[in-house]
Amino acid sequence: MAAHAATYFDSGRSSSRRIEERNARLFAEQQRLRRGATLEVFFPKRIDNSRLVKAPDTVRIREMRIFTAAVTVLFSLIMFYGLQHFSAIEMGYSVETKKQQLEALREQNRQLRLAEAQLSQPRRIDAMARQMGLVELQPNQVVRVTDHANVPDAGTPALAQVAPAETGPAATGISPAPATAR
Repeated sequence: MAAHAATYFDSGRSSSRRIEERNARLFAEQQRLRRGATLEVFFPKRIDNSRLVKAPDTVRIREMRIFTAAVTVLFSLIMFYGLQHFSAIEMGYSVETKKQQLEALREQNRQLRLAEAQLSQPRRIDAMARQMGLVELQPNQVVRVTDHANVPDAGTPALAQVAPAETGPAATGISPAPATAR
């Protein structure tokens, strides 16, 4: 390498030309040092590991159990929170649905009361009765069913009265059953 020192004349050559020359010189030197093909030989070695037993790592086992417990607790808390959250959302939708149903029922009730008020107007009922051929009730048209002996005449008005009813077997016409000795 000392023989190849950069001189004044070498500096005029391009850098890519110098790199090519250097690579060619190194390749030729490698070819000269190579002594032929290198043969690689592998020898199989049979190893029997069936008698080996892995020693338990108690520290790692404890760490894994603690980690598993922590992840399980965390997962349970997240699932509980999710359950509560989605239950609250579902309840909100349920409450809104019930409010809408209540409002619809109130509107329906209001419509029904309005219809009842319109249908129960005395003028309307009187007009419909007259269209059907009905007339007002005359005082002598009312007949009270009471005792046969006390029948008022047809021209006098009568007041409603409650007559005491007869009790016992004579009033019903059923005779009592005979008592038997035991």
